[in-house]
Amino acid sequence: MLLTVVRHAESIENATKHTGFYRDPRPWASPAAHALSRDLVGLTPRGFLQCQWLGAALHDLAGPAPFVYCSQYRRALDTAESALPGHRVEVTALLNEQHYGDATYMTKRELFATWPACEADRQTAKHLWTPPGEGGESLAVGVLARSRAFVDSLAEGRAQSVVALTHHTAILALRSVLEYRPVTELVAEARIRKTPNAGVLVYERRAGRFRQVDAAEPGDAEGSPR
Repeated sequence: MLLTVVRHAESIENATKHTGFYRDPRPWASPAAHALSRDLVGLTPRGFLQCQWLGAALHDLAGPAPFVYCSQYRRALDTAESALPGHRVEVTALLNEQHYGDATYMTKRELFATWPACEADRQTAKHLWTPPGEGGESLAVGVLARSRAFVDSLAEGRAQSVVALTHHTAILALRSVLEYRPVTELVAEARIRKTPNAGVLVYERRAGRFRQVDAAEPGDAEGSPR
């Protein structure tokens, strides 16, 4: 089978991270911040253009009728609906972005001023850091466990081609599972370059093991491939 992992197209949060959502002090209470991130943050005009490119790319890479899974977040759902119109989409929390708990949309300065004890872990062991408050989960425990559960669930189905629309941090965890690599190694690589918005990674499973066989990403703002 083929498993095609896709990062959602450019969101409003991606485009205005340092001028809008991460204000200091944060203008939202913690529950409101997470609800805003999950339910309201959609795509930019550039993101919708990336979806046009993504629709054609996925047709070539994943075939005309893949089984599509998507996270519960608005930006991932918008990507699925725009890039793959007419496809049945199964929404699953297993593909959600890392839950940052009470730290959602906090700058580092505000975070460390509020919870000084978390600074060392956040700075030196980001993969192990568990955000404070209800729902907070670490990459190396919570997100990785969800990713492993998602990959394991694919063995129970009969789909020959699966598309998983998800988020940056979840992709790190998925890659750790699929590529048998430590999360720390992938986090270090991501500091240099992340999987871009609308970026695609294609894996093939043979004899019970996945290996990467292809990749693609949009180029400029018009979504032309490179």
